[in-house]
Amino acid sequence: MYMDKYKSWVENEYFDKETREELKGIANNESEIEDRFYKDLEFGTGGMRGKIGAGTNRINIYTVAKATQGLAEFIIEKGQGDLSAVIAHDSRHKSKEFTKTAALVLAANGIKAYVFDDLRPTPELSFAVRELKANAGIVVTASHNPPQYNGYKVYGDDGSQMVPSVANKLIEKINNIKDYADIKIMEEKEALEKGLFNILDKEIDDIYIEKVKELSVRENVNKDINVVYTPLHGTGNIPVRRVLDEIGYKNVFVVPKQEKPDPEFSTVDYPNPEDPNAFKLAMKLGQEVNADILLGTDPDCDRVGVVVKNNQGEYIVLNGNQTGALLLDYILKAKKEKDLLSSNDVLIKTIVTSELGRVIASHYGLETLDTLTGFKFIGEKIREFEENGDKKFAFGYEESFGYLTGTFVRDKDAVIASMLICEMTAYHKENNMSLYEALEEVYKKYGYYIETLEAITLEGIEGVKAIERIMNSFRNDYPTEINGNKLVKYNDYKEGIDGLPKSNVLKFIFEDGCWYALRPSGTEPKIKIYISVNGITKDEARNKLEVLKREILPRVK
Repeated sequence: MYMDKYKSWVENEYFDKETREELKGIANNESEIEDRFYKDLEFGTGGMRGKIGAGTNRINIYTVAKATQGLAEFIIEKGQGDLSAVIAHDSRHKSKEFTKTAALVLAANGIKAYVFDDLRPTPELSFAVRELKANAGIVVTASHNPPQYNGYKVYGDDGSQMVPSVANKLIEKINNIKDYADIKIMEEKEALEKGLFNILDKEIDDIYIEKVKELSVRENVNKDINVVYTPLHGTGNIPVRRVLDEIGYKNVFVVPKQEKPDPEFSTVDYPNPEDPNAFKLAMKLGQEVNADILLGTDPDCDRVGVVVKNNQGEYIVLNGNQTGALLLDYILKAKKEKDLLSSNDVLIKTIVTSELGRVIASHYGLETLDTLTGFKFIGEKIREFEENGDKKFAFGYEESFGYLTGTFVRDKDAVIASMLICEMTAYHKENNMSLYEALEEVYKKYGYYIETLEAITLEGIEGVKAIERIMNSFRNDYPTEINGNKLVKYNDYKEGIDGLPKSNVLKFIFEDGCWYALRPSGTEPKIKIYISVNGITKDEARNKLEVLKREILPRVK
């Protein structure tokens, strides 16, 4: 089957010469042919992401065109009047080409494409969809994946990524396209002449940045702090630096070697702010300028990592749960002081995010709602709140370094978060406290919550099978007691727990509130194991963590 598809691509002149020559070059490598053609690149509820290259299981102009043709048909069926979509892209290989391909497919289907004139962060795309009242949005990005990857994310008319109930209808449209020759595409010149290909310039940037600045909760804080920032060769360089400068942070030092867009991400092994190694150059610069805080955004600038100096003068990377707890406590405290909290304010977090957020929210009188992993589910709740009028979104976050306040963006936003993290750092410095010391105060007040995440990479066909075996193993045989700590709840989200959509996630909760969860990644060939513990003291929490790790991790590996 895969060999037939391979031969079809090699021999069919519909595919350009470069594509066919690339495929001829692997003629004697059957395993590579199999990997490229054993399936179509999966378009899931979060879009598609894969290695760049020729083949049905790769991202290329043809698989992008197919996805966009399906999206065009979805928009036409669902929309009325003048139809439009906004497209943004990051700094990766082929991002510009994929963006143009998507725009010209939309144009050929009579849908006006608004295309940013250069790379932009993902959250600004979310904002632009809402600002321009577009029917959909596309971001060409592979987020924090290695350089050989690219991806394609789709947003609905509310500026949020599509949730499964909606995305499944789009996926059906895409899967119904059996022949690439059925895809419509227009020449760029014709699209421009017909007003179906429109370039967006700085006007949207200006509106977006002004909205971000309005989210400051303590405008008059002394902004005399030293900040080191790295965009990790991605889209955050201009918007993050701009908003910090305009709001008054003048001592912002950018890591020179990581400032410019670079599709190879040549200074890091992995352009992910969750990885402490991504901050090596930032830490070096931080020591030189005596930085109060280091910030790093991922290539599409929807996630931000934070590095603080501990009491020994060493820089340490905070995890997403820690940064989220700090931001939540800071924002709610400021709003309470200004009497801006209401009885219907709500915190939204994911099922694999620390329970510390719930404890903090409860302290300020807020309800907490849990969603599945993926910020699209937080965006869905914001929309529901607006439609029903019974609740008000206060803050949302997930452990994977994604945070949001405000509702003009419907995805995690590292531009907003970077501004508020700097403001929070400045506020605590005014009160003679580092951000590290502020985190210790949070723990002393609410309890010590410690989390760890293990991610195991399992690639290819065998990797898919291995992940399935691991999940089934835990479904069929799991400890009901660990070190005297009894299991009180077993959630298999594949069955649809607590009114949430069905998802291949397992979560095991013990009587003291400690828990662990297993979840195959939706964007990478990995299985993730989350462990969260809590204790009255840090030592108690650390001991509980080691006990759970010793029991659980060997069963996965």
